[in-house]
Amino acid sequence: MKAAVAAELAASYDSAIVDEIRAEGFVQTRGRLTLHLAREFGFCYGVDRAVDYAYQTRKRFPDKRVCLTGEIIHNPHVNDRLRAQGIEILTDPGADAGSLGPDDVVILPAFGVSISELASLEARGCTLVDTTCGSVLNVWKNVRRYAQDGFTSVIHGKVKHEETRATASQAIQFPNGHFLVVLDEAEAQIACDYIRHGGNRAAFLARFAAAVSPGFDPDIHLQRVGCANQTTMLMTESLAIGEMFRAAMTERYGAPETATRFRAFDTICSATQERQDAVLAMLAEEPLQLMVVIGGYNSSNTCNLARICADKVLTFHIADPDCLVSPQEIRHRPIGAPSTAATKDTVTLDWLPAGPLTIGLTAGASTPNNLVGQAIRRLQELAGE
Repeated sequence: MKAAVAAELAASYDSAIVDEIRAEGFVQTRGRLTLHLAREFGFCYGVDRAVDYAYQTRKRFPDKRVCLTGEIIHNPHVNDRLRAQGIEILTDPGADAGSLGPDDVVILPAFGVSISELASLEARGCTLVDTTCGSVLNVWKNVRRYAQDGFTSVIHGKVKHEETRATASQAIQFPNGHFLVVLDEAEAQIACDYIRHGGNRAAFLARFAAAVSPGFDPDIHLQRVGCANQTTMLMTESLAIGEMFRAAMTERYGAPETATRFRAFDTICSATQERQDAVLAMLAEEPLQLMVVIGGYNSSNTCNLARICADKVLTFHIADPDCLVSPQEIRHRPIGAPSTAATKDTVTLDWLPAGPLTIGLTAGASTPNNLVGQAIRRLQELAGE
């Protein structure tokens, strides 16, 4: 039913000004403002497909209860539009997941769901619409292979993130499968130090209590590891963590045994990498005064785009165009703050310089073009154009 919802999707999420700036070579000057748009930004294929499937599902089953297991993507505007269509999000307060049955339709989000959650829905007889992103499925394939061969999956990700929880569940469906989730290089270093020298087992398990598989024993399950990641993490960090574990295994067991004790596959989503590469290229090529990054505060890939930009130039991560309050005030997410929907805005005053302005703009993979376009219009207004 793709054709049946195409006009509605275009009306909801497309932007004429975004198309215009693309046609002008991703740069547009209006009055004192020159705006550079990253060459890769906004909705990726997986997100676009997931949203498309949700709209098609509502159209296909107009008289049925249609639910999402959780937010389809991490963008509040998109999720609110789905709620407005009568699609229930089962993680919302007051949602009744316990009453699901054979007459109900359940959409699985782009992040995927855990094996136990899928089994429960299947047992209830629900009609399932699976929008799980292909890049996520690729990670799962590698994690299952690790588990089958007796390797512990070391997952670079956020332990409470839906995708990471779903990926971790793949690691424990085989008898010898285990997982350890590490958030960053600092947590990876703790595990690597344990590989090299051993340590206090109880302290290790206390430190990673919420981030390891049932029955995890660092003295046993760190002897053979395979690296994977949440697909929206910072690519350079995921690769660095992989090298840290490779080095730790080599130091502990010697180079000849590394190949039998360590595995790694690059499972960063190509769209995530393309958006990161695009902002790095723009930052290297253009003399920007500041950078605006648009996307949900609980969007991991958007938060990582903001981190990349903040290393090079003054950067503001905004949730939506309304955060661009005035030339004197902007509401934004502090760089490095926890990426949760509950993250509070901070306010910066006198953020927009006087005189000629050169601003860079990008958006996370869960941000639709209409929000990008509204932000562009608002920046032009604030610049007096």
